[in-house]
Amino acid sequence: MPQAALVTIRYGPYESCGVVDYRTSRLQGLQAMLEADGHRCILEQFLDWNMVELIVKGESVFTCKITDLDFGGDGKLDPICKEAVKAVNYAY
Repeated sequence: MPQAALVTIRYGPYESCGVVDYRTSRLQGLQAMLEADGHRCILEQFLDWNMVELIVKGESVFTCKITDLDFGGDGKLDPICKEAVKAVNYAY
């Protein structure tokens, strides 16, 4: 079992209802899954549109489109959240 990591979740703005803005509602499930696995999360905005990047120990371990993540929820049914947690655990 890997030890708990400090995970920086970098996310960019995306378009919803014709408005481009930074939103964290699609990150809730990802955050919940990582925290349930014992990791600490820090959210950080960056300029890449529609992207999410997970940083562990200064290295990018996972990227995906923010719109591919499920809206809200706990992330347990989202296969991308499961892949992200696996990538963070394999970062050791």
